[in-house]
Amino acid sequence: MSFKPIYRRVLLKISGESLAGAQRNGIDSDVLRAICVNIKRAADQGVQIGIVVGGGNYWRGRDMPHMERTRADHAGMLGTVMNGLAMTDCLISLGVDARLMTAIEMSAVAEFYTRNRAIAQLEAGCVIIFAAGTGNPYFTTDTTAALRAAEVGAQVVLLAKRIDGVYSDDPEKNPNAEFIPEITHLDMLNRQLGVMDATAATFCLENGLPILVFGIRDPNNILRAIAGEKVGTAIRTPAQ
Repeated sequence: MSFKPIYRRVLLKISGESLAGAQRNGIDSDVLRAICVNIKRAADQGVQIGIVVGGGNYWRGRDMPHMERTRADHAGMLGTVMNGLAMTDCLISLGVDARLMTAIEMSAVAEFYTRNRAIAQLEAGCVIIFAAGTGNPYFTTDTTAALRAAEVGAQVVLLAKRIDGVYSDDPEKNPNAEFIPEITHLDMLNRQLGVMDATAATFCLENGLPILVFGIRDPNNILRAIAGEKVGTAIRTPAQ
């Protein structure tokens, strides 16, 4: 497909489950490569790309009710590092200059995140994978994506999920759920649509960050989203 980007700098959030493909656990190497090929195509056109990847294909702290929450969340952060290492390796194998940065210091496997270093590397053409969440428990990787997007000056948060946009209800549970092509941050919050956690959605609203929610089952949607094509659901304030 032809590709003409409309954004200079984006923050791409990829759910951990998306990397697992049909198996829902671990990483499907074919799925990972297909996603990375499209990231490379965007980077080759000069798009500066930051990536936050979830860890739900390995661990979800909320599914461990008998484990102390802080430790459970720290385990989840390590899941995002595992995914980040896999994505970094795949991108490098494709010839992309990719770096893994973590919010928890682990110098043997990744760089420690600082805003200035991240921006400098993005401007140098590096694809940056942000892992280990915000480094704090009680915050999701959705919130990490919103925070990093604001910190590095991304123009949009691209939310790549298993479902292809925002619906009036969970389409995986309710076949009558209605697809919503465009909605404001406030309406999304008021209707409790659950496409991203309320903290992240509120942060995006307060900082004027538009969000585009789209399905990652077709990895070409990454390019379509960056090119401004009608894909998924656009979430923005009326002034955006």
